[in-house]
Amino acid sequence: MIEVLGLSKRFGGHQAVDGVAFRVEPGEFVALLGPNGAGKSTTVKMLTGILHPDAGSVRVAGRSPQRERRALAREIGVVFGQRTGLWWDLPVCDSFDLLAAMYRVRAAAERAAELRSLLDLDGFWHTPVRRLSLGQRVRADIAAALLHRPKVLFLDEPTVGLDLLAKERVREFLSGYGRQGATVLLTTHDLAEVEALCGRVLVMNGGRLAFDGTVADLRQRAGVPTLLTVEYAGEPVGEPAWPAVARDGRSLTVSFDRSQVGAGTVLAALGELGEILDIRLHEPDLEKMVRRLYLHPACARDDPRLL
Repeated sequence: MIEVLGLSKRFGGHQAVDGVAFRVEPGEFVALLGPNGAGKSTTVKMLTGILHPDAGSVRVAGRSPQRERRALAREIGVVFGQRTGLWWDLPVCDSFDLLAAMYRVRAAAERAAELRSLLDLDGFWHTPVRRLSLGQRVRADIAAALLHRPKVLFLDEPTVGLDLLAKERVREFLSGYGRQGATVLLTTHDLAEVEALCGRVLVMNGGRLAFDGTVADLRQRAGVPTLLTVEYAGEPVGEPAWPAVARDGRSLTVSFDRSQVGAGTVLAALGELGEILDIRLHEPDLEKMVRRLYLHPACARDDPRLL
């Protein structure tokens, strides 16, 4: 559904995107991550036809975003969290009428009613866009992007600036939309969003693709240690085989790399130090794993998933 090969873009002396290649299959929900300046938004703009690449090729839904931009517009939906695709001074309902006419949406009233219900737009359906809260505007923008039933949805920081309640409402909707078989590419700094929505992660750094795999793959390759805390019936006797992060009376926390040893093996060894009453496993969070790839890209140099 999305095919990218050797994509590159330079602005003056700055190489914003450098030889990026990946493929997103129909029905995949993929996160595109990276620090500010990594090339994420530039990549999305080339995928949607807003920018032309200096080198490489792009196919989205079987079309070239640059040569077939008008035809492709009927196949994709785009949401930029920092900008609105609605008319600023018009009520939301009027923007939807205009978009329905532009895209020649069949049964437009029924489709709009469906989206109004799913994203709870009725309370501000007749309100000018300029008077909406950020959360209301984002929900309206997402609904507008889906009005013509696009095959591919691009979401560039769709929940930036939203409060927790608004973010959760948008996530719930996007999760349901993804389960309907849509192809979605999401750029975000909100890693909780990634864990809730995405089955696959692409990480960009310095304009290049640094990682392509699942969250489990990322955990393994980043090498961020897992922590295991054990509560003993009495004070443990002896020293653990793995580094002790904390030791306080009957409590012992050790650090280990799950790519090298399983939690069961570590727990069995810790059981030799005394009678265990309770255990707590602390997996590294996604933010730490991604940050490690930013700062230490060589940690996965030999992995074929790292391009």
